[in-house]
Amino acid sequence: MCGEEVSGKMKMKDLPMDERPYEKLEKYGEDRLSDAELLAIIIKTGTKEERVVELSQRILKSNITKEGLSSLYNTSIEELQTIKGIGRVKAIQIKAIGEISKRISKERNFLKYTIANTSNIVDIYMEEMRHKRQETCKIVLVDKYNKITYDKNITIGNINASIVDPREVFKSALEKGARGVFLMHNHPSGDPMPSKHDIDITVRLKEAGIILGINFIDHIIIGDGEYASMKEYGVI
Repeated sequence: MCGEEVSGKMKMKDLPMDERPYEKLEKYGEDRLSDAELLAIIIKTGTKEERVVELSQRILKSNITKEGLSSLYNTSIEELQTIKGIGRVKAIQIKAIGEISKRISKERNFLKYTIANTSNIVDIYMEEMRHKRQETCKIVLVDKYNKITYDKNITIGNINASIVDPREVFKSALEKGARGVFLMHNHPSGDPMPSKHDIDITVRLKEAGIILGINFIDHIIIGDGEYASMKEYGVI
């Protein structure tokens, strides 16, 4: 029997009626609930010592989630289980809802935008990439109408650097018949200032795109809420 189901834990029904997140959401709407109340609906039960909303509040105040709900994107199942009251099942539930929210946001933005400029594509991928702990390179392909048709992580490096192979950048573009390619990568430090390596690889990709007849549109570096565009810097 899973440890999450141990009897004696304080459940949602133990709360006063006007404090129960389920009933509060149904009566007033989801936007009226706090972050802790929304999280409480996901994890369902508290512990013998505390109610589920109190447990949720403690999760959001813990060291591993000190940046709030957004911290859950990169908090592992193992890290979540170091919080008292969070076992395997609750940790998996939290990770699952984080991934669902990320995918919903991405799908909505895919439908919303024709990529007219760099800020459009940053709007789509900022939340996905700004929290990554390792430097990750992603290609984004667009069609002749500048609509996104495909994206893929091509390289995951260590926290300081990643290596980008032009063959990997353009392989999918050729296979998918893309008209344009964006390259994106994050700086885990949060500072999007390009390095010499970033500039060098941008020049190489620009030249490769010319040879292959595929428009290398931009190389975008994602920081913590900020970005740097090699096109805007004049490198492309």
